[in-house]
Amino acid sequence: MTRNDPYDCDVLVLGSGIAGLFYALRVAERSRVVLVTKKQAAQAATNFAQGGIAAVVSGEDSVEEHVRDTLEAGAGLCREEVVRFVIERSSDAIDSLLKHGVEFDRAEDGAFSLGREGGHSRRRVLHHRDATGREIERALLARARAHPNVTLLEDRMAVDLLTSRRAGLPGPNRALGAYVLDSEQGTVERYRSRVTFLATGGAGKVYLYTSNPDIASGDGIAMAYRAGASVANMEFFQFHPTCLYHPQAKSFLISEAVRGEGGILRNGLGDAFMEGYHPLADLAPRDIVARSIDTELKRSGDESAFLDITHRDPDWLRDRFPTIHERCLQFGIDLTREPIPVVPAAHYCCGGVVTDLHAETDVQNLFAAGEVTCTGLHGANRLASNSLLEGVVFAEQAARETLARLPDLPTSKVEIDPWQEGAATESSEAVVITQNWDEIRRFMWNYVGIVRSDKRLARARRRIELLQDEITEYYWNFRVTLPLLELRNLATVAQLVIECAARRKESRGLHYTLDHPERGDDGGASDTIVRHPDARG
Repeated sequence: MTRNDPYDCDVLVLGSGIAGLFYALRVAERSRVVLVTKKQAAQAATNFAQGGIAAVVSGEDSVEEHVRDTLEAGAGLCREEVVRFVIERSSDAIDSLLKHGVEFDRAEDGAFSLGREGGHSRRRVLHHRDATGREIERALLARARAHPNVTLLEDRMAVDLLTSRRAGLPGPNRALGAYVLDSEQGTVERYRSRVTFLATGGAGKVYLYTSNPDIASGDGIAMAYRAGASVANMEFFQFHPTCLYHPQAKSFLISEAVRGEGGILRNGLGDAFMEGYHPLADLAPRDIVARSIDTELKRSGDESAFLDITHRDPDWLRDRFPTIHERCLQFGIDLTREPIPVVPAAHYCCGGVVTDLHAETDVQNLFAAGEVTCTGLHGANRLASNSLLEGVVFAEQAARETLARLPDLPTSKVEIDPWQEGAATESSEAVVITQNWDEIRRFMWNYVGIVRSDKRLARARRRIELLQDEITEYYWNFRVTLPLLELRNLATVAQLVIECAARRKESRGLHYTLDHPERGDDGGASDTIVRHPDARG
């Protein structure tokens, strides 16, 4: 870093979850890294991942079985070469995390204590009790804070990516950094970099009910789309079947692992119902379970279903699920003695920015990993606990390619104008942001939720087009704030989800529509790829 250009660096990392931290630590071995995160670094979505990370580490398991389970969950839309690529590297990914100080639960003999979750034919989920993400975040964040080549900047949010096309430079479109808002100071700074890495996570806040943290507003997806990168399969939004139903719980996640350890879903009458929907009953893939609960609730008029694991030993439950047990007790629910009320909620975006096996987007020197991406691993439905694995594997791939490429990338600073505020003023109508935010989330839940139809999608499209006009006008007239940037990105994500959903004239995986209830011919299965109008050639 130079005194005159404090934000210039070799590599700019946006996001502080598992992918961003892992990548930053790898490339910091031979480069200067600035890592920008929207809130405090520990608030990344990784921190909230309860279940674990799937990997082939047992002699009773195999790459072929894990591949088969992933392809089955993906409903014919996974890219098999990507699935195999990731799973073949799962053991190496675990070794890398262990070297960074991550601890996973082990049996008395020292072997990993492996969990089983919905869609898995074997026990292959490594975990740290029921707070695996928190443990991974703890270890990686401590290493990043201590690394002399990593500058960690919190409470900063990227506004837009800097690209050669926007700067009017010749040659292919390439990433040059980002404009970044300092939330505390209210200023926007220019961060110039030779390589940019997106690890901004998902977009669950586009829906009214979600298990995601408040920061999950689809920022990376929206910025990459505006920068010219391809985005695909945004219609495949995974709804986690079991979020704690309580007016004060704010959609606290009840891990898939609870069903993996024998939890049974029951209706308001106490009857187990999943056997009537799928041969795997309570261990069916998440899309089946979420849709089944939705059907049961609409049929009965009940406000929630119930997840019952009271048949397991109380002491074992308290040890295996301490976080869930404690959280439920805060709301007067003792999971060792009574079923947990649960409802589905938006949980994971299987679509995102399209990347290749090097984790590079179709904007040169713009890499990405984690939930922000669409790699081809998840297809039409993510297999539980494959996401943390995906983040590590592709962060490693991006790091290798970055380190190989940096020596040949120019070190001279590209002339890019600083942020121009123009005639923008402070807003006296912040209520516009709140109103539009709430409206988007509510019509997305009602029209583009677990069950869709052509009419619902058409209504949603009309609403988002009107709101986009309002938001765009507001954005250009007033000084940017974090809520305004999140609203702008949220509206873009909503538009992408609606567009992709309208294009898919079938029901497949997480996308279920009343007007096209049958799954199309697998021979014709394809991704729904969207590019910004300005980027289409």
